[in-house]
Amino acid sequence: MAVAYGTGKLVSASFVETLERTRAALADEGFGVLCDIDVAATLRAKLGVETDDYVILGACNPALAQRALLAEREVGLLLPCNVIVYAAEGGTRVSAIDPAVMLAMIDNPALAEVANEVRTKLTRVIERL
Repeated sequence: MAVAYGTGKLVSASFVETLERTRAALADEGFGVLCDIDVAATLRAKLGVETDDYVILGACNPALAQRALLAEREVGLLLPCNVIVYAAEGGTRVSAIDPAVMLAMIDNPALAEVANEVRTKLTRVIERL
């Protein structure tokens, strides 16, 4: 499944293993995880709905985030970069937002440069899995 606003792949490993590998690959590219949203647990707790494992990782590369904020102070509305990991038929799906697509709505060449660097790093994260 391809989407125009992100990149991803299906991994044959378990959800738990893939989540751990995703966190490690993000760290290897200089990203920290600022927030970890367990969507399945939230839906269970708030709505009593059972669903497959689904986690949203709010990833941030501090040096690149600083450059983005210096280029465009309001860009914080679009940070951090989301990476999703969820149980899928045949394994676990991992997808990352394409920051160049997301930030294209802002006409700022300096910001576009940062977005392209983040895209390259997130693409490497996905390819490593």
